[in-house]
Amino acid sequence: MEEWRRRYPLFPRVLFVLDGTGPAGVENRISALRAGAGLLARFPYDVPVLVAPLADLLRHGPSASVWRPVHDPGRRVRWTESGHRQS
Repeated sequence: MEEWRRRYPLFPRVLFVLDGTGPAGVENRISALRAGAGLLARFPYDVPVLVAPLADLLRHGPSASVWRPVHDPGRRVRWTESGHRQS
């Protein structure tokens, strides 16, 4: 068993804070992250990957719905949410 599993029952979500880019750069980086998120598919469970521009974090705070799920970047969620739509 991996050492981290002794303390954490789930793999922690991955949060990316983007800075030094405008809206088009944010979209490009999210696209690149979405392409790379397939590497996480080897885990037997979902690993939430969320992205937020630093400007939004400074303006609204990290607990606001400023985080964009990499797999669904049109949505805005809180970092404590998984970002997956509930059926």
